[in-house]
Amino acid sequence: MIASMSNGNPRGHGPHDGGEVSLAELDRNPYPTYRRLREQGVVWVEALDRWVVTRWDDVVAVETGRAFTAMEDGSLQTRVMGRTMLRTDGDAHKRLRRAAQDPLRPNAIDEHWQPLFRAVADELIDGFAERGRADLMGDFAGPFTARCLAVLLGFEGVDDDTMQFWSQALMDGTGNYADDPEVWARSERAAREIDAAVAAAVERVRARPDRSVISALVHAGGDGRPLDDEEIRANVKLFIGGGLNEPRDGIGLGAWALLANPDQYALLEREPERWPAATEEILRWGSPLAVFPRQVAEPVELGGSRLEPGARLALVVASANRDERHWERPDVFDVTRPKTRNMAFGVGHHFCLGVWMARLQIGRVALPRLRERLPGLRLDLDRPPEVRGWVFRGPVRLDVVWDA
Repeated sequence: MIASMSNGNPRGHGPHDGGEVSLAELDRNPYPTYRRLREQGVVWVEALDRWVVTRWDDVVAVETGRAFTAMEDGSLQTRVMGRTMLRTDGDAHKRLRRAAQDPLRPNAIDEHWQPLFRAVADELIDGFAERGRADLMGDFAGPFTARCLAVLLGFEGVDDDTMQFWSQALMDGTGNYADDPEVWARSERAAREIDAAVAAAVERVRARPDRSVISALVHAGGDGRPLDDEEIRANVKLFIGGGLNEPRDGIGLGAWALLANPDQYALLEREPERWPAATEEILRWGSPLAVFPRQVAEPVELGGSRLEPGARLALVVASANRDERHWERPDVFDVTRPKTRNMAFGVGHHFCLGVWMARLQIGRVALPRLRERLPGLRLDLDRPPEVRGWVFRGPVRLDVVWDA
């Protein structure tokens, strides 16, 4: 599959996939492809127009090394959202991160957000508990994460469907490597609508500060330089993208994995203290936010390839989380696996700011409440799950039944 190559476009020299990797293949199931790429090191993949980094140690080297930057030229995320904290480095990154962090600290999550999110989960489950069947993605995971995020951000009057459209449109744009004009049109529409909603929220919290993320962004000024409106809009879009898709797909992937392994699901019922470790295994095995873009800033050797400044990278944390060099039986889902660090939320100074929020939603609210409220919950064998995606991966549908 692989041949050595070097030309002006990749800005480096190393293995080449020969055009064999396709976006459709990645969308269906990327893991066999990642396994082949890990055998070769850092590989130039024509369909992505970038070097693909699949091994654990190489991803760590990029995220902790000085030869790489998050400020990618021609970033799809920047095109869709504007310059966010994920596309800045150094002091600029720290400034934006500090501005948003107070509502997302563990004590705020435990004291303020957990009871609100539990109420959202119960309200949604109340709406379908007597039916005895549901699509967990459409009936629960999507609306749950949408409603929680709207409250967290500080929106008023934005419904679940709108939040889900915004998030999906933004994420489709950031992953639009095929340059589909319809995808750009949807993401641009979502961006306009979000800007209008942010303007209304900003006006409200300027007069009445609250505990929301938008209020934190508006009133931040730790370095003596408050965020401007463009910075607020861009970083709210970032939250709408990752802050909905990742916990939504984490809930779906977790439910799928647990219901496909009923012995492990039963173990959590007997030993609920295992939920934190189970949450980490769900995120390692499933990696809903699977790929991060980066760019080479100075000449470097990485994974057997020689890369020059301007070379574009795709850091595949989903592959790193199943790297056989780092994990035993990496493709096996196992909630008894010793709890250890995984890369579902990144690594280094760009480590996800919403990590505690996502863990709360997945492993402390959504999945435990489904188990407690829906006795005999199991997969609907007549409707197999449909799991898609490679930049963002999760179930499209997840049909389940229970003893109503």
